[in-house]
Amino acid sequence: MARRKIKQELISNESKRKVTFRKRKGGMLKKMNEITTLCGVIGCAIIYSTFDNRPEIWPSPPELTRVIDRFKETPEEERDKYTVDQKTFLGRYISRSSNALERERKKNQGLAMELTLIDCLAGKSLHDLKCLEDPKELEVLLEEKIKCFTDKIETMGLKSKQVNYENDIKK
Repeated sequence: MARRKIKQELISNESKRKVTFRKRKGGMLKKMNEITTLCGVIGCAIIYSTFDNRPEIWPSPPELTRVIDRFKETPEEERDKYTVDQKTFLGRYISRSSNALERERKKNQGLAMELTLIDCLAGKSLHDLKCLEDPKELEVLLEEKIKCFTDKIETMGLKSKQVNYENDIKK
């Protein structure tokens, strides 16, 4: 049975908030224990709350110190390699999205030119077609299509010659 969706907002009832905090903290620390045990990674957690005077440290303060020291010993280049702030994340996301958009625009432009080519072959005048931004691109597309058809014809011609040759040998 699926759980109901919980609103992500501050729980107004303080006693419910405290109980929820305790349960979720326990669940999170259990997950930390599982991931470190099952995956063989080193991890730690520091949890500050308004309910306790001192922070909760998992697994223990000496282990926490070892993890933080190991992190600090890692060269800064290596540390920052996987650390991403919001500005960097959004910049990368925008860049990837822009590249994907540009690929789709080129794809659409190619399809539009193919439709233009089909319309021309169907007898429409090029003057009626307004989607052409650059007639040179249509010329390039035509040359590609002609080369493709020429290659197919040559391939078929070679196959038919080969079949004829094989038939002549059998006779």
